[in-house]
Amino acid sequence: MGLRFRKSFKIAPGVRVNVGKKSAGLSFGGKGLRYSINTNGRRTTSVGIPGTGLYHVSTSSSGKSYKTKQYQTRSQLNAQERQLQKLQEMERAKYEVTVFENQCELVKTIHKEADEPVNWHNILTSSPPFEKGTQGPNEHEARKKYNEYRPNFFERLFKMDEKKYKHLNEEIQQAIIEDQNQYNRWEELVGFAREVLAGNIDTYLKVIEEMDPLGDLSEFGSGFEFSTDDPAYMEVEFEVHSESVIPSEQKSLTKTGKLSVRQLPKTKYYDLQQDYVCSCVIRIARDLFALLPLQYVIIHAFDEQLNTETGHNEQLLILSIKIERETLESLNIDNIDCSDAMNNFSHNMNFRKTKGFAAVQKI
Repeated sequence: MGLRFRKSFKIAPGVRVNVGKKSAGLSFGGKGLRYSINTNGRRTTSVGIPGTGLYHVSTSSSGKSYKTKQYQTRSQLNAQERQLQKLQEMERAKYEVTVFENQCELVKTIHKEADEPVNWHNILTSSPPFEKGTQGPNEHEARKKYNEYRPNFFERLFKMDEKKYKHLNEEIQQAIIEDQNQYNRWEELVGFAREVLAGNIDTYLKVIEEMDPLGDLSEFGSGFEFSTDDPAYMEVEFEVHSESVIPSEQKSLTKTGKLSVRQLPKTKYYDLQQDYVCSCVIRIARDLFALLPLQYVIIHAFDEQLNTETGHNEQLLILSIKIERETLESLNIDNIDCSDAMNNFSHNMNFRKTKGFAAVQKI
């Protein structure tokens, strides 16, 4: 049998405060009539005849008992509204926990979203969309519609056929423009392929600008600067901005479905930060290898950190790495731990479990 706790004390004539383990209440009156109100919503009325042992007790768990159907319905609707609000709060809590958990997984899997390789040899030898000087496919279809049009009786009667022929002719002119644009795009792409395969550095940079392979990382606030003086490699300066990506709070659900928010432990924060940075550099290398015929990529990752010597935030180099195409392509990308995978390449990284990244020198 569990222990029960209850304390009662008088605060005024006929008025007592009752304190229990889970609730508190007030009681009013004396012998023969007493009325009690409890914090859990229960109300109790005791009526008796002193000295007879006869008494009557009535208890209600809510407020006033309404007589009319309209008031009863309003009370029920209010109760439903409170229940709906509670359910909405629980759903919101689940959503926030799901967002938190997804973000934690996302920062560790950036490297898996690399672009498909571009085959510049196939592009260079590809056939044009149509022979120059002949009808393009769009013009051919538009002229076919024009030639096959036969106005019906009412169209001829109300001279609607003239308007229709004019419209079909306009479609032919638009189709000619679309065909020419398609042919120009093919010529431009073939020109890109020729220059890329010839190792034209300016074309390399233009291809990166046009195709924007790291656009989704830019959405996280990351910045990139590309440079090279040799078609065999590309050097990238990567601004991490991890503070806008790594969550600082840990979210979970209580047993009752409420949202629990706590500060993310430092060790977990720094682990996520390291995984994010390492996943990003692998992703950068994979995208550049998919886009250009490079032999290796050098990546310098910078992040804003507090310099304890000056007391100011500064951009510090936290990872410098050289990634060779052959080595990267030999890895099982789906199964690697990105932080551990750094050991496959020449790199400078000083990471501490309880303090995070420290500044390093370029490789």
